[in-house]
Amino acid sequence: MKPSEPASFSRHPTDAPEPKGSVRPVAVITGATAGIGQGIARNLADTHHIVIGGRDAGRVARMAGELPSATGFVADLAAVGTQQFDEAIAELTGRLPRVDVLVHSAGVLHRGTVAETPVPAWTESFMVNVVAVAALTRALLPALRVSQGQVLVVNSSSGLRADPTYGAYCASKFGLTAFADALREEERSTGVRVTSLYPGRTDTAMQIANVAFDGDGYDPDFYLTVESVVRAARAAIDATPDASLESVVIRPARKRT
Repeated sequence: MKPSEPASFSRHPTDAPEPKGSVRPVAVITGATAGIGQGIARNLADTHHIVIGGRDAGRVARMAGELPSATGFVADLAAVGTQQFDEAIAELTGRLPRVDVLVHSAGVLHRGTVAETPVPAWTESFMVNVVAVAALTRALLPALRVSQGQVLVVNSSSGLRADPTYGAYCASKFGLTAFADALREEERSTGVRVTSLYPGRTDTAMQIANVAFDGDGYDPDFYLTVESVVRAARAAIDATPDASLESVVIRPARKRT
């Protein structure tokens, strides 16, 4: 399943400036206009200045307008490496001298067997789920080091176990696990903490499409709520300075028979 938002780039999707001299910590969240990313953004909004990351400028602006302190970052993560993407990243880093929390929640899921999955689906899976994550993290590391901040990588149970028809998705999520593990060890001396969050199946629009691919009926009672995943994310973000929640696995309590 591909994200439904059209690709676009914008420097300031809202008119609100970044807070000057604000005591609010800054949280940058990709995929913040829907699903788990949106849930994390809303949860942090009372205490943080939120940078809403998304592909569609209109949706980013609307989301930012609903929060007490927020601005937007609009970029197509599948276009990582292009001039437009690089300009969007440069503009973002130029207005953020410090970042306290970086949440990678954007992702793309393509279903199909290895025999059926075309090369562009593999390419997009790795570009969005791994390469763009690395590019954005690399750009924001100086600002994260200033605050000894937190990188929260929203992975998936598919980053721990591979299943049939999930080849491209699982491969990219395994790669995301390796990225987070390497970054964590590299940044220990700087105080930047890195958490991999592994939610099982969660009641989101992506999950509805995923179940439809299998031809099954959808019953939200068998899936995690977004709020449950957000609480797990918040535990990592709120960990005391001496502690690092390095790997958090959360799965539905009920199992379909």
